[in-house]
Amino acid sequence: MIAKAPHDVNVPAVPHSALGTTFAGIVHPVSTPDAPVHQYRGIKYASIPARFRQSHLNTTFPPHTDASRFGPICPQPDCKNVEADLFGISDDCIPAQVFKQNEFECLNLNITCPGDATPTSRLPVMLWIHGGGNRGSGSNWLFDGGFLVQKSIQLEKPIILVTFNYRLGLLGCAASPALREDNKAAGDEGVGNYGLRDQQRAIEWVHHFIHAFGGDSASIILFGAGTGAADVLCHLYSASNSNHPRFARAIIQSVLPEPDTPTVPSAGSTLSRTMAAVRVHNVAELRELPVDVLVKCPSPARAVNDGVFFRKGFSGTMVPEHHHRHNLHTDAPELRAFSHRPLRSASRSPSPMRGRSRSRPPLAHHTHSHSHPIQPLLIGDCADESDPWALPAALWSAAGVVRRIRAVCQSLSLANGLLRAYDIHPHTPAGELAAHIRDLVTDARVAYPTECVARAARHERGGHGVWRYVFDQESPGRGMPHHQADLVYLFDTVPRPAALQTPPSELPDRFYDSDDDDDGAVDFSRLRLCPHSPDSDTDSGIDDGSPKGLGLGLNLSHVNRTPNGDSDSDAADSGFGGESDPFACCNADSTAEPLWTLPTVDAWTYARVRDAVQRAWLSFAYGAAPWAEERVCVFGPEGEVGERSDAIFEGRRRVGKWREALEPLGMQLVGKLGVELGNGPNGRAR
Repeated sequence: MIAKAPHDVNVPAVPHSALGTTFAGIVHPVSTPDAPVHQYRGIKYASIPARFRQSHLNTTFPPHTDASRFGPICPQPDCKNVEADLFGISDDCIPAQVFKQNEFECLNLNITCPGDATPTSRLPVMLWIHGGGNRGSGSNWLFDGGFLVQKSIQLEKPIILVTFNYRLGLLGCAASPALREDNKAAGDEGVGNYGLRDQQRAIEWVHHFIHAFGGDSASIILFGAGTGAADVLCHLYSASNSNHPRFARAIIQSVLPEPDTPTVPSAGSTLSRTMAAVRVHNVAELRELPVDVLVKCPSPARAVNDGVFFRKGFSGTMVPEHHHRHNLHTDAPELRAFSHRPLRSASRSPSPMRGRSRSRPPLAHHTHSHSHPIQPLLIGDCADESDPWALPAALWSAAGVVRRIRAVCQSLSLANGLLRAYDIHPHTPAGELAAHIRDLVTDARVAYPTECVARAARHERGGHGVWRYVFDQESPGRGMPHHQADLVYLFDTVPRPAALQTPPSELPDRFYDSDDDDDGAVDFSRLRLCPHSPDSDTDSGIDDGSPKGLGLGLNLSHVNRTPNGDSDSDAADSGFGGESDPFACCNADSTAEPLWTLPTVDAWTYARVRDAVQRAWLSFAYGAAPWAEERVCVFGPEGEVGERSDAIFEGRRRVGKWREALEPLGMQLVGKLGVELGNGPNGRAR
């Protein structure tokens, strides 16, 4: 057990000899005797010498450090909780959190760990980078690590989860030639990227000091969603990662990459307009501007290509053009190099975790004609990612959006191809236009870039080391797979409707087969595909029952459920892969509740997808293959979980439209198009 604070036997504490302090934390509310969870909050990992200066690693602590309270967060604009609208929950269901805001004391982190971890445990460390653009906090209740850490203990794959705060908005990214010279005179290297450099300090702090909490510095996993995922991508391309790699693997969820990383002069032009708007004339005056005025200013791109932060040879885009041009055409030879079918399947070979210490994940860094490390990558997106821009995008008129698309495309033929692909024209009925624009915004801002990033990453890794997923599961509150819906299931913190609060002990024990030597990966080979599912793979060998890693292609519209949301006994007894009746899920039951009266997400489907996501992410954290590399894993809809072929992937995403309309534009124009349409006709998103 981790030591207790000397003044209170009920307070967990971590003596840290390297830092000369003892961190006194809390017993997490979810903690149980069988799965104890401790949390250490508000630990200062870096200091900020001045506004627009690079942060420095903090190694100075008092003999006893109170880590029972969250630290200050970066100043940010006041706005209502977007979680209520995003997740479909009422304001009174959102946990009350009030954080102090402090520009110079916001660099702090929170560590959630198993209560019985010791310095010799050497557990994988999952380091979460929160998104939210110019707002948000790593201390937000949504990202609390209690449930995920507890699940990892229960699955005998314990991890440590770290969240942290960093500088946002202009405080985190302001750059200009004048600011670069000013910083250079103070001894700083580079300019801008203050938020990204803060993140590097957090990674560095965890790398050096997490061992006392039970973590393994050689097994740090970066993961994030939205702009946080874009930051993970920046770290993969950073000079720091090339020269001194400090994380082993990365997870990218619904990435929002910048279409083109601005140079310092370009960022300076943007900053000059901001300075003119607030009537300041030089760097000194900008540094003296009240922070509450500064945070209300629109901020430029989060990253700046200053010639220092990114690795040598960085082209300025996260998806080099030659990595995706033409590779979506099925008849192109590049498809064999970029497809979802790498040269080997990790799940076909014996598990890399069996017979090994859980503290040393075996999945090694890959290299492919590069001098820098190539970390394994897990990447995916949600089906409907347009939520953050839905309101401004809905303000477009048909004629207005056609004009804007033609202006952005800079080519009548390219614009007409795009308009034709997404069925947008000057006379599109108003009732249909919003849906078509949402599809285009989803594809341009997230779905297509996600696929391009995945393909470029696979190319850089020589066809290995990339696991692709699509998240199509509906969120409980809104009944749709919206932006960040996967976080609902991963962190398991969003308040759920009463119908979904069935205790896990009362749910059917049929999510996974237990196995004493299970490597933690989702063993889809134990499950059978329902032949009536619209996603059935004809090339899978399923008909003969052979275990080929396909998994359960279950369309729950065929599953009979009782009114309380539990599956009936026929479906439960089948075991989905047992010997009695492998297709019992299709049996009719005239006494069952009509399916149209049931909620989109019930206790069974929620628990099934939650368990699948958590097990896959934890498996990846431990260095095991979460599913077969050459397949794409699907989560949802309606509780479906399994591995699928390229053909199914193309049906799940608008790949045909990408080939026809987006690929010819190139990533820069695609990114600009997504931003322009998402901002609405007035040019400002919410």
